[in-house]
Amino acid sequence: MARVDLNGRPFHFIGIGGIGMSALAQILAQRQLSVSGSDLRSSHITDRLEALGVKIFYQQEANNLNFFGSDRQQRRPLRVLAGGESALEEVKGSTTKTYSLPQIICSTAIAPTNPEYQAAVKLGCPIFHRSDLLAALIEQYESIAVSGTHGKTTTSSLIGYMMYQSNLDPTIIVGGEVDAWDGNARSGQGKYLVAEADESDGSLVKHHPSIGVITNIELDHPDRYQNIQQVIDIFQTFASQCQTLIGCIDDPIVRNKLTVDISYSLNPDSEADYTAKNVSYHDRGTTAEIWERGVSLGSLRLPLLGEHNLSNALAAIAVGRQAGLEFATISQSIATFAGTKRRFEHRGEANDITFIDDYAHHPKEIEVTLAAAKLRVAGNKSLKRVVAIFQPHRYSRTKTFLTEFADVLQNADVVIITDIYSAGEKNIFGISGEDLVKAIALKHHHVHYHAAVDSIAEFLHREILQPGDLAMFLGAGNLNQAIAQTIALY
Repeated sequence: MARVDLNGRPFHFIGIGGIGMSALAQILAQRQLSVSGSDLRSSHITDRLEALGVKIFYQQEANNLNFFGSDRQQRRPLRVLAGGESALEEVKGSTTKTYSLPQIICSTAIAPTNPEYQAAVKLGCPIFHRSDLLAALIEQYESIAVSGTHGKTTTSSLIGYMMYQSNLDPTIIVGGEVDAWDGNARSGQGKYLVAEADESDGSLVKHHPSIGVITNIELDHPDRYQNIQQVIDIFQTFASQCQTLIGCIDDPIVRNKLTVDISYSLNPDSEADYTAKNVSYHDRGTTAEIWERGVSLGSLRLPLLGEHNLSNALAAIAVGRQAGLEFATISQSIATFAGTKRRFEHRGEANDITFIDDYAHHPKEIEVTLAAAKLRVAGNKSLKRVVAIFQPHRYSRTKTFLTEFADVLQNADVVIITDIYSAGEKNIFGISGEDLVKAIALKHHHVHYHAAVDSIAEFLHREILQPGDLAMFLGAGNLNQAIAQTIALY
């Protein structure tokens, strides 16, 4: 198979504005490589890439590829040279130069029918999945690849932040945006790369990191995996390819199906390598005493809510210690971590209502996020109710976990459900958001169905929200766009 060329050959991303694609494009651009891409709309992410010199087309058309090999003043179309070698031709005066075709980077979201993709195939461009590019980058560093069904983004961001604050100057590629490095990626000069490794499309098996982290293992993508065993198989392959594997043994699958080199657990009696004692969960974070192989390292102050985030912090501590950091350095860094956007992100306040944005889209994620919301309400006298506004993500996930979604959403005082965000999936399941409302209503009297996201701000303002509410906007789709609209109505 062809390998990704990181030695100067240009790159073109189809769908460059996505959170995973844009992080990779940013790293390449900051390496001074030629990068271009296409997307269907502009955003602050594409603005950031353009500021780095990335050429972006706001349509996905075959002729976007004509950009390559041009002197930006006189352009020749792509063609096949004599001898069958695909190349670009540039004319400057009487001199003709040839350029290799660009490497095309795609995500799973790009269908074979995409006209830009089809043009790349016709021209003979080398085409790679974004995970191939990430795998190539992972090979160049002492890499930390963070995987797991839940907690990947927070854990990888926390590790990256810890290394950044500890002057290790890491390269960072994560699935969320962090203010400390103004985005979802950072190109450093140090020897470490911290990356989020995704199992959703099976690409996890391409990675061979120095340190692998597995936070937990559950079925989350029934559109790809038929059963939990298929998910386990993917993680077992990844685990076998890590030089050192760090795993959370609070998760029964990690504990029973994998052999971890370094373990962590919230249970101080678990005999894990890293544990926590004297834990205090409160409305502004967590404090705990951290233990390493039976020896107290000292106290930790974590400005993130809930048990799940303390578990994520234990993973970061284990990585930091493996990298040779003193616990004092680690704890000082973690104490100032402000979190990742769309993970219990405070978006504003209006009319004594607090607005929170969270990416939670799986029942387990919603469960821990609502538990954190309850902590916030319990510790704040001005807050009275947790109002969960949830946009289900994918028909297959909603169908598979309908009962589980209904169960965990009972933990909110008021629940509002929109229709399902398809994420490009066809509704072959005959399911809608209203089916979830009916399931919730069997046990919960304060549940409402409002299908349209574009009018939900008016609905919330007019009929639902009141002073003292903690409004939790939950989901991986576009529901969070309604937060600013809702705030603006007060």
